Amino acid sequence: MLETSNLDTIFSKIVQHIKESQEQIYDIAEHTRAEHDNIKDELENVKKTVSQLIKRENKLRAQERAARIKLMDVSKNFNRYNEQDIKMAYDKAQKMQLELAMLQAQEQMLRKRRDNLERSLKRMQDMLDKANNMNSHLSVVFEYLSKKLPTISSSIEELHQVQKMGISIIKAQEEERKRLAREIHDGPAQLLANVVMRAEYILKLMEVNPAHVKKELVNLQELVRQSLRDVRKIIFNLRPMLLDDLGLVPAINRYIEDYTKQYGINTKFVSFGKQIRLPQAAEVSLFRIVQEALNNVQKHAQARQVMIKIEQLADKITLIIKDNGRGFNVESVEKNKGHECYGLINMRERVQILKGEFKITSAPGQGTLISLSIPVITKDCRTTGSA
Repeated sequence: MLETSNLDTIFSKIVQHIKESQEQIYDIAEHTRAEHDNIKDELENVKKTVSQLIKRENKLRAQERAARIKLMDVSKNFNRYNEQDIKMAYDKAQKMQLELAMLQAQEQMLRKRRDNLERSLKRMQDMLDKANNMNSHLSVVFEYLSKKLPTISSSIEELHQVQKMGISIIKAQEEERKRLAREIHDGPAQLLANVVMRAEYILKLMEVNPAHVKKELVNLQELVRQSLRDVRKIIFNLRPMLLDDLGLVPAINRYIEDYTKQYGINTKFVSFGKQIRLPQAAEVSLFRIVQEALNNVQKHAQARQVMIKIEQLADKITLIIKDNGRGFNVESVEKNKGHECYGLINMRERVQILKGEFKITSAPGQGTLISLSIPVITKDCRTTGSA
């Protein structure tokens, strides 16, 4: 706990940092605005150039059409023209065609440049809006802190804990988003890309070899089914419907079945006591703890066996997760604050939010034991769980 005499100094520094951040964001906004204006000017110039090119192209197209008509007349009435007239008509038509092709290529390049500039302009506008919005928020915070320092000082420890929890949750969310992005990229995204290529192949095959189309359609159907299975798996990992429909134990059973099939780690699950529905926040937190623990086993533990036990008592529910992996030094990992620590922090904070107890026991070469308990709330819980 920080001494009260130090709080004013700390908050003064915070206020100063906020003020400096405002100035930095203002500078970023000004640079962004200048870049925005430059891109806008360049875009206007490109649009004018494209418009001029279109006019030249239309004029040249008319000339090229006249040259072609002349060449057709010369070809049709060959005997009426001498060799020089024929050559001039051919050269003129060819020259017009080349000039028209060059103008069209130039127009296409400018159109692409215009499209890129429009996208850049939109990004700059978005950045400018965000900078202005952030600066506005910081102004509110700056004004609030400047006026409320005495009252905030009395709550410094609570705010510190909230900040730590928020940072760890953000880190855990980012890790989950990265994992989800990799899973989608390596699964459904790849399969859907194959579906598109296979569909294009079938379209071409219909023209040259219709007899093989049915076989290719069957293969395409299997690709779509695989994509659907992968998407359903991702949806289950995000928010298993069984958790809402049937409760915690069936959802964990289903997850462990899929986990065992995917990673080949012998995972046993047993439950004791009467299976009553818990508040949604408790069910979601316990499921996510099991999910995170098994994820750590797969990534770090090099374990061959995992045992999960849930016991529902009258006043509390206990959860034990034990593996025979390589183990680790708990104190060292928590001090290191690396990626492997985010999951442990997330599990501990989920239990703390539910006013429960959480403990990790592990040592190198001795596996890992996670044990926790949370009180059972008998009243109707209005708190909604979050993934």
